Amino acid sequence: MLADNGMKVLLEDGRRRFAEAGASVDEDFMVRIDPELVGQAIASAPRQFELVARNPERNVTVGGRSVVLAPVGGPPHAIDLDRGRRAGTLEDFCDLLRLSQSFDVIHVTSQQVEPQDVPVHLRHLETTRSYLTLADKVPFIYSRGKGQVTDAFEMLRIGLGLTEDEFVAHHYCYTVINTNSPRQLDIPMALGLIQFAEMNQLAIVTPFTLAGAMAPVSLAGALVLQHAEALAGITLSQITRPGAPVVYGAFTSNVDMRSGAPAFGTPEAVKAAFASGQLARYIGLPWRSSGVCTSNTPDAQAGYETMMNMMGAALGGANFILHTAGWLESGLSASYEKFILDVEMAQMFAELFSPLDSSPEEMAIEAIATIQPGGHFFGIEHTLERYEKAFYEPVVFGRQNFGQWEEAGSLTAAQRANAVWKQVLADFEPPPLDDWIRQELDDFVGRRSAEGGAPSES
Repeated sequence: MLADNGMKVLLEDGRRRFAEAGASVDEDFMVRIDPELVGQAIASAPRQFELVARNPERNVTVGGRSVVLAPVGGPPHAIDLDRGRRAGTLEDFCDLLRLSQSFDVIHVTSQQVEPQDVPVHLRHLETTRSYLTLADKVPFIYSRGKGQVTDAFEMLRIGLGLTEDEFVAHHYCYTVINTNSPRQLDIPMALGLIQFAEMNQLAIVTPFTLAGAMAPVSLAGALVLQHAEALAGITLSQITRPGAPVVYGAFTSNVDMRSGAPAFGTPEAVKAAFASGQLARYIGLPWRSSGVCTSNTPDAQAGYETMMNMMGAALGGANFILHTAGWLESGLSASYEKFILDVEMAQMFAELFSPLDSSPEEMAIEAIATIQPGGHFFGIEHTLERYEKAFYEPVVFGRQNFGQWEEAGSLTAAQRANAVWKQVLADFEPPPLDDWIRQELDDFVGRRSAEGGAPSES
């Protein structure tokens, strides 16, 4: 596919790099890449690597048998039961960031919601400062142009107390590179791939291949397109800097053929996830998937759809799962209540991943022998020694009987989640940060804002 049909690359520097590496480039910006060049790129990409956080206890491994869970990223709207659906603000961004920081099952942070009350040319300054002052996990940086990425990298160096050489020596942040399916790599995405590779930071190359719209209606055809586009992006990363961290991203689902709207949590999406995991393992690279849904409200549909996608990701062997908590309305809204409900689901997955202890003590042979047929195990020593940590304890799911539930107000799961996120935010304390680092970040944001920030590029 890449050798015969090629990939359209809109960035001149991207086409130049491909040409210098041996690809064929024509006057229509089409880049045709031979299998040998793709093979060299795959061979140079790391199979496993570490993302380094401000707090070393928050470092995460990408690849192998490790799974990294990231929260919702990028919706233009925020929504909760009290304030309804609205344009996302910096306050929403920071509150969702606080929630991401508060739960250990969320391993890295993300662009929780778009703070639309901050102009785009300044938005990256405010969000990056928030990452560094409200959280100590690995942050996400948008690839919206060279100026914005340069500013964000400089702020990370300030916040982490690193020289440029120290920054390039390890991996401190990540971005997502979405191809413009079918078979096009636009200017900001190509710039992002090059810039993140040059600075040795993680790029997750993710075609947005919705079967029936931007990809063939047949699932196999959509996967062919996904694979070709991902390989093209991975190749550009590796010809820029062999060994730069890169992840094989997959976001193949389908559209509703009656409306053209994206559909998530479908059987087709789960099949695509299983296949994507096999494709990623075939080329030996870490794989990114997602926990997403189509539902417009945190209801049973949202739960089922997200669980379907998460099952596809988890059972398919994903190493990096984006949008684990808070995604709603096909990615148009970040929901506070669904964030909490999804954290519950993620923690249950984490418990599911823990191996069964079948040691002699846990086999409970003696305990079984002490109880007569028809008896119970409630009060015996084996139970009393273990009952406090024997089973997963839910954050928001209710286990009362009907009478107890009714006496407590007959609250739905979403209503209980509403109370949980409010309590988490009320109790939140940011991780410690030296005053001089905070001041230096404020000075940088003030100076760059006065200079006009950095526009996005297209």
